[in-house]
Amino acid sequence: MSVLLEFSMSPLDKGESVGAYVARSLEIIEKSGVNYRLNPMGTVLEGDWDTVFNVVRDCYQRMSQDCDRISVGIKVDARKGKENRLEGKIESLERRLGHPLKKS
Repeated sequence: MSVLLEFSMSPLDKGESVGAYVARSLEIIEKSGVNYRLNPMGTVLEGDWDTVFNVVRDCYQRMSQDCDRISVGIKVDARKGKENRLEGKIESLERRLGHPLKKS
């Protein structure tokens, strides 16, 4: 089963600028080898259920080492028999509209 998992994670106890903490999560995601897309409000991962949730867990464990309060939002779309959905969903909409969409 292919899973698209969108999540955002940030510390609530580190002030307004939390980019350094978010960047650590991106390092974990990149090292995982999971296909992903970053957007202004979060990150979308594509893979099997256990793999994408393990990446989120690893990001949480790293952040919790020096953050006492963490906000995590997760949205999941699981679908059997479909692969390459990160790009396929957008391409499908572009075909329907007849023009390319702006990509983040």
